[in-house]
Formats: sequence, C-alpha cells, structure tokens
Amino acid sequence: MIRAGWKVVAADGGEVGEVDEVAGDDTEDIFDGLAIATTSFGKPRYVPAEQVAGITQGVVRLSLTRTEVAQLGEYLEPATSAEIEPDSKGGLGETLAADARELEAKVLAPTQRHEQSMNIWRRIAFFFRRLAG
Repeated sequence: MIRAGWKVVAADGGEVGEVDEVAGDDTEDIFDGLAIATTSFGKPRYVPAEQVAGITQGVVRLSLTRTEVAQLGEYLEPATSAEIEPDSKGGLGETLAADARELEAKVLAPTQRHEQSMNIWRRIAFFFRRLAG
C-alpha cells in the first residue's frame, strides 16, 4: 500500500517528487494512479498506474524520465458525491440532526459535478501530511 510522503523516482533513479495522494478506490481494490508533488506547494502531477514500474517500502519507481514527469498533466481531484439518507419520523431531534448533517455537507464537502484543480489550502494540507509521513 502506497502512502503519502513516499519518494517518487524516475526511471534513471533520480528523485522527482513525493506521493501526495493515491487515486483509486480502496473498497474495490482499484489503483488508478498517483498524485505526486514535484515542489512543496506546486500543483500535483498525475501519474497513471501504468507508468508505475515498481513499488518498494517508501519508494515508488516510475517508468518515466525526469523530462516526461515534468510534462505530466495536473492532478484533478475527482468530483464529490452526496450520500442521500432516507427521511425518518424521528421527531424534532431527528430533524435537528438531519439539518446539522446537511449544513455540514454544504460547508465542509460541497458536492461538485466535475473534476477540479486542488486549491492552495488543500495543497498546504498535503504538504504538512507529507511532512508527517
């Protein structure tokens, strides 16, 4: 299992960045690729799974050269989805809880209809997550 902060090396063995995020679905055991940080606060680059040549403890080796890594496209965060819960007849307490969940979803995880670039705050959060290992 690949973790944030692991070193990413090019085909020649030179370090080109660190893993920011693993793209895929853990519940279905699907690995689509990696978001890698080539600079501290720069926009992450997307590496498709087929470009990963090897994985060892703490290191991801790519089949790409440094030049090819520099030309990779920006990683776009997948669109979020909303989880719809059934209505219940739980009374005032249930209504207040449902309202709180709805407000939390709007503020913390608004539903998006398309992929989007990582904003600066998210990149800063990933930077500190990489530092923590």
